[in-house]
Amino acid sequence: MSYRYILEPYKGIATRHTCPTCEQKKSFSRYIDTENKVSFPNHVGRCDREEKCGYHFIPKQYFEENPERRESFSDYQPTIQRSFSPMKEKEPSYIDSKLVESSLSCYPKNKLYQYLSSQLGEDETMKLMMKYKVGSAKHWEGATVFWQRDIAGRVRTGKVMLYDPESGKRVKHPYNHITWVHSLLKQENFNLKQCFFGEHLLASQSNLPVAIVESEKTALISSFYMPQFQWIATGGKHGCFNDENLQVLKARKTILFPDLGAWEDWQVKADKMKSLNIEVEIFDFLEKRATPEQRKEGYDIADFLLEAKQPTAILQDMIKRNPALKILMEEFGLVLDNSSKNRVNPRKKTGFRL
Repeated sequence: MSYRYILEPYKGIATRHTCPTCEQKKSFSRYIDTENKVSFPNHVGRCDREEKCGYHFIPKQYFEENPERRESFSDYQPTIQRSFSPMKEKEPSYIDSKLVESSLSCYPKNKLYQYLSSQLGEDETMKLMMKYKVGSAKHWEGATVFWQRDIAGRVRTGKVMLYDPESGKRVKHPYNHITWVHSLLKQENFNLKQCFFGEHLLASQSNLPVAIVESEKTALISSFYMPQFQWIATGGKHGCFNDENLQVLKARKTILFPDLGAWEDWQVKADKMKSLNIEVEIFDFLEKRATPEQRKEGYDIADFLLEAKQPTAILQDMIKRNPALKILMEEFGLVLDNSSKNRVNPRKKTGFRL
């Protein structure tokens, strides 16, 4: 059995690169085409830090996102005798629900919970943790687990991350503190198929338009300030934009909120979604409003919300720039005002000390 698309063989340190997720240098192997007909972008490959990172973006995912680059689906399949029947695609593996439930505790020690409590208040932060089923992990003291629960409520995996409780930023030194539950469990033959973070909420809140961001933390914060939308996260710049993942968005009005600097990439994603008959809008709100300092810091919508503390003004600005949003909100009977009962004073002191 031979494969056309393989990880680049080691031919010296120049054939190993910086991982796009954990940012570890010389740990990333890129996929190559043995027939030299397809040139993959730099994020298509695998990080060799399986326990600490686990990033693996395969050619199949790339072709699903870019069907025009695929000569034929059979090009990706291993070369086998024609008399064989095609292999049935494996079902995704799932994480034991008991493990998930046991993680929904120890929030006072959770660094992300500490940060969000300082911004939103403890009560509201706890509501968000319970709504999105965000857990705590012992892998690093105070770490957070973002469980990926699909629309049927089954847990595909969990992303473990560590945050600074004062800045709310991810801890990246002396290394990027990010890993995956399925890697930590070392389960044999685990078939990972990721889904959107917050996808399970789509089953019960079918009346709300869907807002998609990259970061799980951003989804939490945006959900607090702008509950007019159901916020979910891709978990990465290139995550969850293949045909299979996008099926849950059919018949849903969807809005994409790319981070600063990612607008062009997400415009490509929006075009792909439209080709699948998904009603989608993409907003350049951040691109047009950001200062040079905000661009340097790589702001996303949550950073704007925390800084401005005026979600209503942001929504009004968005409507001014794209009147379709007003029609969307009127159709669903959504309101602009979010201040009276759904918000607390973001700067209100709590009894918890950081």
